[in-house]
Amino acid sequence: MEIILTHNNTDFDGLAASFAASKLYPRAIPVLAGKLSANVQEFMALHKDTLGFKTIKDIPSQQVKRVILVDTKMASRVGPLGQLTQKPDVDVHIYDHHPAGADDTPASQLVREDVGAVTTILVEILRRRHCRLTPFEATVLALGIYEDTGGLMFSTTTERDAAAVAYLLGRGANLSVINEFIDRPLSKEQKELLRELTSRSVVLVIHGIRVVVTSAELNEYVEGLSHLVHRLGDIESPDVMVAVVRMHDRVHVVARSRIEAVRVNTLLQPLGGGGHGAAAAASIKGGDAALTLEQLVRSLYDTIRPQRGAREIMSSPVKTITPDTTVDDAGKVMLRYGHTGLPVVEGDRLVGVISRRDFDKAYIHGLRHAPVKGFMSRNVITITPDTSLRHIQRLLIEHDIGRLPVLEEGKLVGIVSRTDVLRTLHGENMPVRYWTNFGSARAGEAAPVGTDRQVVDRMRQQLPPHILDLFDDVGRLADGEGVQVYVVGGFVRDLLLGVNNLDIDLVVEGDGICFATELARFLKGTLRTHEKFGTAVIRWGDQKIDVATARREFYQYPAALPQVEASDLRQDLYRRDFTINALAIRLNRERFGELVDFFQGVKDLEQGLVRVLYNLSFVEDPTRILRAIRFEQRYGFTIEPQTMGFAREAIARQMIRELSYERMVDELILILSEENPAPALRRLTELGLWEYLLPGLVWTPWVEVEVSAVPSMLKALAEAGLPVPQRPWVVYFYILARHLSMEGVCFVNDHYPLKQVMRDDLFKLHKEGKDTNQALMNWLRGDDPLSRLESILRDWSEEAILALRAGFSLPDTVRLFEAWRRIRETRPCLTGNDLKALKIPPGPIYARILNRLRRERLDGRLTDAGAERDFVRRLLQEEAPASETKGGNHV
Repeated sequence: MEIILTHNNTDFDGLAASFAASKLYPRAIPVLAGKLSANVQEFMALHKDTLGFKTIKDIPSQQVKRVILVDTKMASRVGPLGQLTQKPDVDVHIYDHHPAGADDTPASQLVREDVGAVTTILVEILRRRHCRLTPFEATVLALGIYEDTGGLMFSTTTERDAAAVAYLLGRGANLSVINEFIDRPLSKEQKELLRELTSRSVVLVIHGIRVVVTSAELNEYVEGLSHLVHRLGDIESPDVMVAVVRMHDRVHVVARSRIEAVRVNTLLQPLGGGGHGAAAAASIKGGDAALTLEQLVRSLYDTIRPQRGAREIMSSPVKTITPDTTVDDAGKVMLRYGHTGLPVVEGDRLVGVISRRDFDKAYIHGLRHAPVKGFMSRNVITITPDTSLRHIQRLLIEHDIGRLPVLEEGKLVGIVSRTDVLRTLHGENMPVRYWTNFGSARAGEAAPVGTDRQVVDRMRQQLPPHILDLFDDVGRLADGEGVQVYVVGGFVRDLLLGVNNLDIDLVVEGDGICFATELARFLKGTLRTHEKFGTAVIRWGDQKIDVATARREFYQYPAALPQVEASDLRQDLYRRDFTINALAIRLNRERFGELVDFFQGVKDLEQGLVRVLYNLSFVEDPTRILRAIRFEQRYGFTIEPQTMGFAREAIARQMIRELSYERMVDELILILSEENPAPALRRLTELGLWEYLLPGLVWTPWVEVEVSAVPSMLKALAEAGLPVPQRPWVVYFYILARHLSMEGVCFVNDHYPLKQVMRDDLFKLHKEGKDTNQALMNWLRGDDPLSRLESILRDWSEEAILALRAGFSLPDTVRLFEAWRRIRETRPCLTGNDLKALKIPPGPIYARILNRLRRERLDGRLTDAGAERDFVRRLLQEEAPASETKGGNHV
């Protein structure tokens, strides 16, 4: 015989888990071995025949060969039949979600998971086995999960509990029935006990944690103490709650915790209690309520440690302004430091706070030059460095404010913002000062993208040995100098994407220039420093290493060049353009390869998104719009919708007009330097950016054909062994400029910082391009000699020729360049010394003779030195009479 047992004072989770186990073990009998909670008792009064539960007296204990325990691992809590688990011939299986304890029953099979309800574990097994459930059965199982998770609201609730409920609802679970039995009206006795507990409750603040304790004495037993404690918790909203109630001859203790710092199962363990870290209970026969409560309070004072408060999360030092600061200047400070509010101080005294909303209202009403004292809030709520995080939350919520100045002995020492609290609550501001995207993987499993192990593996697989050695040296040197060093930016992005990139940018939390000096000395490399920006460049063989002090950048006005001040790694990464470029890998030896990801850049890499780090990113630096397009097209990503909205807004406000043309052409060159810039240039067209970059350019299908043809052209030249331009971007630039009007060409030459040779090429392409292209076509179709081609292409650069030929026949272009190479490589056999040996007086005539010889060789009429000498002699003889007649030599 097999039986299923659960704990005394059975709740819906125990009942539902027992029923679920009966479906997993069809021969097992579910047994109600003790008292039932009040709502379960009412439910069973209606449904006991349907569920098939038996009582102890129905079980012949000598025939039991297997005991299945659910919602407990302690045989002492399941009544008299629990003694069967001690028999050597009885097999024990356990399904539970409570932490392990010293009194746990040994079992041949133990399934214990950290979920909100044990029923969740059993529902998952039923689902995997494709067990059919009727709507009524689904309702019973959902009752167990809903009750033990507080309707999925308790802190112990997991996504697995929610998924199990969703599955049961899909099988017809009835929420009306669930609500009827979980949210039962209180009986008269329960109402009286709740009033007693409320009136006797005492609030204790222990190291910033709000604890409510209460007690009561009754002559009779009242059901549902845990439910009453839950109700009282809704009224008092404490962090921790403990209720001690003597009923008849027993003391009952119920404890609840809403914070990780206090685990009430540990608190009640000395009393023989059990449960979770968030909910636990104990029952003591013959105990004393007052003494028990006193013991628990002492234990709370002994075990609760000081919690993180204002001192740990505040920002310091604080940027402040004076009452006479103008609204306009206050706005610039907010923009500079990314703040949404500023304390106003007069001397050492805090006199007010001005928020972004105050600033916006004053600005709208044309009061930008008025002092802030007319708009600041003077009734300032402040805190001390020891104020707890929970109390800070309450103040922010109750007063609907975004920041709390921190005062110590009357002086402003820091400020806590709503953002600081959110970062702390949601894991972005971990005790190690940053959130790292890594975790441990099980043996034999591939580590997920972003783990430190996989980062190190990728570095070993993708990087050449000398770079790995370099990083090892950097880590050792950083440890010796007592600084933290990270490789950041595009190198990390491309490492995770599996793209080759050896552009190394190091960020130092400390003195970057001092570290760079030591690194350059160690590597025996050359060093160039920029004291103003706290940066340095090391040249180490062919490798360039950029080293920077961790810094923040701010913009005094939209599109301005950034100003710089020292900061930490987070602020350094926050100043960057996109989340995918705000990644860092730590190089210090102890935590080598640790991936730092404050802004979910790894997630955006995996999803293929280009996302800015803050709303004003494109306003502060509109060149980031062009960079967003470049990265989007390079990697086949998508500009994240909200980021695209910010870009369109910045374009509509014509922020790009604030940029210098030097910065614009730099970004355009980077786009044109991509392997195939056509998709990015098409995206520029979609966003209406040509009017800023190349005014008058119309992106037509033919322009796209020409631009798209260049990669194939360059590839064909390389495969033919012909020279390829060192700067392919110039070819693309010339193609675009060819389609401008003369006014557009003049605009480009007047505004863009181009070299003179490029200016000349642009005018030449515009004035002579069409005729030259026709001449080239005629040469290709005819049988003119090479000298004719030389006369056509004389003074044309390779880039300009390619720009002329883009979109035309690829074989013809290769043929042209093969001919052009022959032209450039062709030299006469004779030199100036040979002409001197022929008794020709030195002078300009040498150049004329050698050019004639070169043309004759190009056209195949001269093939060796002898023929060239004969040609020179004939030339001199033919020209001699003319020279004598006209008084000069005109070869």
